[in-house]
Amino acid sequence: MVSSPASQRVRKLPDERRAEILAEAASIALGEGLERITLRAVADRLGVRPGLISHYYPAAEDLVIAAFVRAVSEEREELFPDDGTPLERTAHLVSRIEGSGAVELTRLWLNARHLCRFIPALTEALLDQEYLDRNRLTALIEDGVASGDFMVEDPFAACIRIWVAIDGVGSYVNNAESFEYDAFKRFVTDVAEWSLGVQAGELRAAVDRLQAG
Repeated sequence: MVSSPASQRVRKLPDERRAEILAEAASIALGEGLERITLRAVADRLGVRPGLISHYYPAAEDLVIAAFVRAVSEEREELFPDDGTPLERTAHLVSRIEGSGAVELTRLWLNARHLCRFIPALTEALLDQEYLDRNRLTALIEDGVASGDFMVEDPFAACIRIWVAIDGVGSYVNNAESFEYDAFKRFVTDVAEWSLGVQAGELRAAVDRLQAG
């Protein structure tokens, strides 16, 4: 007797299946928005029954929050590389933010901030991720102070200024028309230069080299 495809399907270990579900939900979060994460949507993408998803995530809200955390955690590693001087690492961060590399991430953060009004548990997760982001940037700035790349008395204050610039520019990410003014497109660069005590034009030049490459 020939076995059916269903009977031939390899049963995955619980941790492997959970990771698969979470990765797919995070992909939906980045590509379509947190509201589009449902047990059925994830199940359809994986070719399984919704009941399998609910076995690991009985509440869709828990999956939404976990997907947000997974997505922003992975993107954080893209924003903060370990290689290079503090100036080069900052230029990498700014280049991704001002270019097209972080559009999905920017939309996800804007999406999550809106949904926090309706999903209190998401607020706690968002605050935790903000804390981790601030720690990474503050540590980068402290490295720059130690190396002489940056002239900063208060690294945390500089970090806050830069994140406010990033979030401010990000609030325009869903605009129907692009905003092509140089003062807007290079706003994060300019704020970062000022906040870090970098010579005018030095960070811009580093960002331009990355974008040209």
